[in-house]
Amino acid sequence: MERKIAVVGGGPAGMTAAIRAAEAGAFVTLYEGNDRVGKKILSTGNGRCNFSNERMGTQYYHGSGKALTEHILERFGTAWTIAFFEKLGMRIRSREGYLYPASDQASTVLDLLRYELDRRHVTVHTGKRIAEIRPQNGKFFLPSEKTAYDAVILACGGCAAPETGSDGNGFVLAEKLGHRIVSPVPALCALRCQEKYYKQVAGVRCDAEVTLFAEGRKTASERGELQLTDYGLSGIPVFQISRHAAKALQEKKTVTARISFLPDFDEDACKTFFRKRLAAGQEDEMSVFLTGIVNKKINSLLLKLVGIRETEQAGTVDAVAFERLWHLYCGLETKIVDTNGFDRAQVCAGGVDGSEVTERLMSKKLPGLYFAGEILDVDGICGGYNLQWAFASGAAAGEAAAIDR
Repeated sequence: MERKIAVVGGGPAGMTAAIRAAEAGAFVTLYEGNDRVGKKILSTGNGRCNFSNERMGTQYYHGSGKALTEHILERFGTAWTIAFFEKLGMRIRSREGYLYPASDQASTVLDLLRYELDRRHVTVHTGKRIAEIRPQNGKFFLPSEKTAYDAVILACGGCAAPETGSDGNGFVLAEKLGHRIVSPVPALCALRCQEKYYKQVAGVRCDAEVTLFAEGRKTASERGELQLTDYGLSGIPVFQISRHAAKALQEKKTVTARISFLPDFDEDACKTFFRKRLAAGQEDEMSVFLTGIVNKKINSLLLKLVGIRETEQAGTVDAVAFERLWHLYCGLETKIVDTNGFDRAQVCAGGVDGSEVTERLMSKKLPGLYFAGEILDVDGICGGYNLQWAFASGAAAGEAAAIDR
């Protein structure tokens, strides 16, 4: 007799779980709170959907569920995801290891998943927000539903981008069913700084290294294209370290960042560079002396911070002030006071405690209850890792729910 499975959440994890469970012979019903499935997929990768990465491994993930990723990605890694979507009809393009649909349209990924749900005869209910799941005598019941389900897969997402349906409801359901929730914080988001001078450099993009400190201890460091905003720091390197800042701020720790605008130089190389430049440009005004080093708005800001006039000749600048200047190029210190909220975060860090879930993504507390995607305390870095986790965990949970007895 075929097993009856309810999948709660119609995002990438939920759709993949439903497809895989149906493929394994189960009768599957998917419940989605939005008026359509897969809404969040459309906003990924700036609408192009970076869905996976050729470089894959547990080192790209964080959270109490990180240990789960090793087992899941062994079976449902990048190769599986490529084969899965190619079988659905998608051509795939690699950009330096970052994988996209060849159409460069996120809608391609969503449409193919929707078509496959239809082909697998998955019953889809949209506009259906599940507020309660009642386990009884080894079965699961949903309010107003007559069907008794053999298993339930929670794939409701986390808290990030609530306008797409990830409003934290899955955490509430999981907690009611006895699971501990690692308190979620925004991740893959911009950082807000205390200093008021960022408005002077808003809109500037530059190659930089950003190092994060919590209570003076280094917690993370990333290099890439930094984007300066009117309130602080953004860009890929900032997104990569934002979860560490959010966690530290949640713990009421003092969080700072050090920005190196000359990431190819250590302090000695930076010192040597400026001394050589000074020897050749004694008579240049400082605005001319600094031209070509970095963006001129950054040059102007750093001069202002150390009290050097742009019209002052380089050779007449006080030695102490000059040393302070090149130190800022190597390491501008800034205080992080907040992150952008869940409404402007790509994912959340936190969720169902990974230690309470088996390698098959089934609850250790309630047999027949499974988890997939962002509802688990697993978050990846930028680069397709979070969608890969959604597809992989969805496939794993769907298969296990269909065949476990």
